[in-house]
Amino acid sequence: MISAKTKVCCIIGNPVDHSLSPQMHNAAFKALSLDYVFLAFKVENALKALSGFRSVGMEGIVVTVPHKQAIIKSLDSLDEAARKIGAVNAIKNSHGILKGTNTDWIGAVKSLEEKTILTGKKVALLGAGGAARAIIYGLKKKQAEITLFNRTPEKAESLAKEFGLARTGSLDDINKIRQNEIIINSTSVGMEEDKSPIPAGAVTNQLVFDIIYTPHKTRLIRIALEKKCPVVYGYKMVLFGGTEIFKFFTGLQAPQKIMEKALLKNLH
Repeated sequence: MISAKTKVCCIIGNPVDHSLSPQMHNAAFKALSLDYVFLAFKVENALKALSGFRSVGMEGIVVTVPHKQAIIKSLDSLDEAARKIGAVNAIKNSHGILKGTNTDWIGAVKSLEEKTILTGKKVALLGAGGAARAIIYGLKKKQAEITLFNRTPEKAESLAKEFGLARTGSLDDINKIRQNEIIINSTSVGMEEDKSPIPAGAVTNQLVFDIIYTPHKTRLIRIALEKKCPVVYGYKMVLFGGTEIFKFFTGLQAPQKIMEKALLKNLH
């Protein structure tokens, strides 16, 4: 029963209709009998929204595209990961003090490590946005070898320089992508249209990870499955990142199996 004592958490983004965070977190709150509720808000001006959330005592805020970087300027503090990544995906409100963190890198690393050892692996990372920043941070921690591929070469080169990466390329560079053992899509291509960020010919026998989770089987994932490649579905990153967010908001260990069940139920 929601009451005046219920603690409210939310996700903000634009778009946000596709988000499964409410189903996942509300299932976890129910499983642990916590007096919390999780909502989703389509937000165009994140800074104005954050001011309101601070004043009404919103307990926790999950941040998704396109606000992960711009919102930093309105926070009171960042943890090490958020500071080095330069993007935030979760904010904890402690009596009006807003602290930002980034769990995307944990979500990505744990998802991949279910399938492979990352140390020394050659990775083709597609995209140079906020999600890519978090994935680079995680992969570097695991000492993987990263080549950054992006539609706009200048943006890839700028991000590569910032994180000390030696190699970049174009999304159309089939031969260069083929030289890697893992392909990770961190772009939004495939979310709203049935398209792949790279030509089908770039996929041979790599481990393919698409961080998009709606649809469950993106065009890139389907290409990989047709070629008998191992795949990592995007919901895994949501799950593993979400369990860290749950702990960040509540201080409690997340019921991972319950959260995964809620995600899978709503994906299909």
